[in-house]
Amino acid sequence: NIKKRFSTKNMIVKGYSRIVIYVICTVFLASCSANSQTDKEVITERELPVMEVFAKDTVLRREYVADIQAFQNVELRARVQGFLEKVYVDEGQEVKKGQLLFKTNDEEYKAELAKANATLQSAIAEAKAVELEVDRLRVLVEKNVVSGTELEVSLAKLEAVKAHIGEAESAKSNAATRLAYTSIRAPFDGTIDRIPLKAGSLIDQGTLLTTASDVSAIYVYFRVSESEYLQYVKTRTNADINNNNVRLILADGSPYEQMGKIETMDGEFKGSTGSISFRARFPNPSKVLKHGGTGRIILFNTIEHAIMVPQKAVFELQDKNYVFLVDSTDHVKMKNFTPMTRFSDYYIVESGLEVGDRVVYEGIQNLRNGAKIVPVPVALDSTIVM
Repeated sequence: NIKKRFSTKNMIVKGYSRIVIYVICTVFLASCSANSQTDKEVITERELPVMEVFAKDTVLRREYVADIQAFQNVELRARVQGFLEKVYVDEGQEVKKGQLLFKTNDEEYKAELAKANATLQSAIAEAKAVELEVDRLRVLVEKNVVSGTELEVSLAKLEAVKAHIGEAESAKSNAATRLAYTSIRAPFDGTIDRIPLKAGSLIDQGTLLTTASDVSAIYVYFRVSESEYLQYVKTRTNADINNNNVRLILADGSPYEQMGKIETMDGEFKGSTGSISFRARFPNPSKVLKHGGTGRIILFNTIEHAIMVPQKAVFELQDKNYVFLVDSTDHVKMKNFTPMTRFSDYYIVESGLEVGDRVVYEGIQNLRNGAKIVPVPVALDSTIVM
């Protein structure tokens, strides 16, 4: 009996020990879980850099493919048929307005002019004879020697002869013009292009002899999308006239020394591309620019009070742009906005954000919507690199 009592007592003690151990373990685990949850809450409240959305007068730079064309570029073609007798200029030579460039044989046209002149002189002489006849008949009619009908016939003949004189004068003028066409002269001060034909070549009317280019000034054409065109027009009416200024980057990457100015644009958009063509004019005193050249145009577009947000603060979700806004309780919230364009390391905001909004500047990769953070203000000067 004593052994049974002792054994039962040991079993009871062991049972109580197990219960105590279980309670202690449970309390310990609960304490660890609470500490772990507290640690997670502490970890969630991370220190993250935060900056305010700001506004700044901004000058955008956009580049476009440039098509360089001479101020004047004219094809010089033969106006009459004949043999090319002489070439007075060389390829690439600078010429003055009215300078003789080419000469075709003119014997045939000189003969036509002489014939037309002879016809004119004959008509003039005939007219003088008829005028004398009219004067004689007029005297006889006054004396009632002849009837007035003869005088009327002579007056009609005189009108016909005068018409012949006009016709002969027109033929003479036409012959003189055709003779003048045998001499091809420069239409303006410029530079001569290639000369494909040499002296002695038989040329027809319309044959290309060369091309003359006036590159004292240069036209540069470039195409702009509809949205960029609208932005340019809106900012041009609100900003200064410098929005018309453009810079040309040459084919080798170097900037052209002279600034250009936008003069005009097309009257309609091209349906296939949805773009419109601008024309800028550049002075070309050194004649560096040539007709048919290429390059890039930089268009400066001034935007007043542009609302800006750093690209580091922006992330994309389903083709939309978002930032994490920080509210007054330091909780973050995803906010969608519409960008107008990119500028340096920033987006220019079209809508969705206001000046003074606080956004998370960095560390947005692992940030959850609704999380609480410890905001660390970022100075504006440390982010701007323009």
